[in-house]
Amino acid sequence: MNILFWGLTVSMIGKVLLAIGVLKAHGEIAHEHRIDDKVLRTFKTERWLTILGLVLILLGYTLEIYFYKAETPLLTCEGSECEQAASVILSQ
Repeated sequence: MNILFWGLTVSMIGKVLLAIGVLKAHGEIAHEHRIDDKVLRTFKTERWLTILGLVLILLGYTLEIYFYKAETPLLTCEGSECEQAASVILSQ
């Protein structure tokens, strides 16, 4: 695996961790009894939007990995091999 694969993977992990953090924070705040119903409804909406965003992030990552494995050697190349593959792609 090369830097492109690791870049995509680390980016996806960061986005997933961010979504999990938002879900945890909203879950803890929602259990607070001093918050009115309007705020709780907003939290529920945000929760579902965050879950949908998380699913889309994971789906996008899967599609990116599938695309790069099928279309370009940039996902598995090393060193000068990557330079050659990039120059071929950029010259098109």
